Parts: sequence; structure tokens; C-alpha cells
Amino acid sequence: MNRRTLLTGLASLPVLPLFSGFTLAADSPLSAQPPTRLAHPPSYWRDKVSAEAWKVLFEEATERPGSSPLDQFYEPGNYLCAACYLPLFRSEDKYDSGTGWPSFTQPIEGALGTKLDFRLLWPRTEYHCARCGGHQGHVFNDGPAPLGKRWCNNGVALRFVPADQPLPPLRG
Repeated sequence: MNRRTLLTGLASLPVLPLFSGFTLAADSPLSAQPPTRLAHPPSYWRDKVSAEAWKVLFEEATERPGSSPLDQFYEPGNYLCAACYLPLFRSEDKYDSGTGWPSFTQPIEGALGTKLDFRLLWPRTEYHCARCGGHQGHVFNDGPAPLGKRWCNNGVALRFVPADQPLPPLRG
């Protein structure tokens, strides 16, 4: 790829309006009113989650593929942000993408914000918890029909709550 091809490709990307660094994905079923954003610095969460989860959530690291027990887990329930406990995904929207990370066809309405990520040079859409800002993963356009999206999540950034148990109160 030459410089002109890269710049032409970047110029063709849609312009995304940002709200506190995030935008709600226009092609996903997200609400126009996200949860109230918490103003805590990343250090606030350090003693509330594991060291590995903190690196993923607040330093935007990525866990190794195949390392999360949630990847091949398909019990009924809800997947919450590991930091603030905001519900992000429902089990009925989870599927086996074969990538080694828990993957979902869509998030819970209003739960996630997105931003462009250029760390690998080629732009990707990164998503974060709309409440605490914790990095969850990336969304790709190679998911199953009918939506065609793959919300690829780091397992350590999630907490699973079985369907027969109440959701914990939000943290923060």
C-alpha cells in the first residue's frame, strides 16, 4: 500500500461526531441517550477489577485469543462491564465467531460508544462502555446476518450474570 492509497482510503471514511471522545454507532441499535458518563479517572478502577482487566479496560490492551472462558460459554444471561456493571450484551446475541474472543451480533441499546482506532494503521472501530469508558473491544463488518456486525469483546472486560440471578447494582 502506498501513501496515496492510504490517504484516499482514510478520506473516504465517514466523519463521526464525537461526544467526550465517543460516538454512538449509527448502524447499531443504540439509543440517542447513553447512560450518564462517570467522571472517574482510570486509577479509580484499579482496585475494583483484576490487573489484567484494568489493562484492557483502561489502557486499551487486548487479551490473548482463546484465553477467556467466556469465549465458548453460552448460558442464558447478561454480560456486564467488569468495571461499572453496566449491562452491555445479552446471551441471545452471542455467537461463536471462531476468533478466540467472545463475540456478539449487537449490544444492548445505549450501552456502548465508539471511536476510530488507528493503532494498527488501518482504521478500526473501537468500542467502550458508555458509562465508565472502559475499553471492551472492536466491532467489525463480518458478523452473521441480518446485521452483519461482530462485536468482538475481551472476556476480562466482561462479567457474566446468569439469567436466574438479579443484576448487581451499578458501581461508581
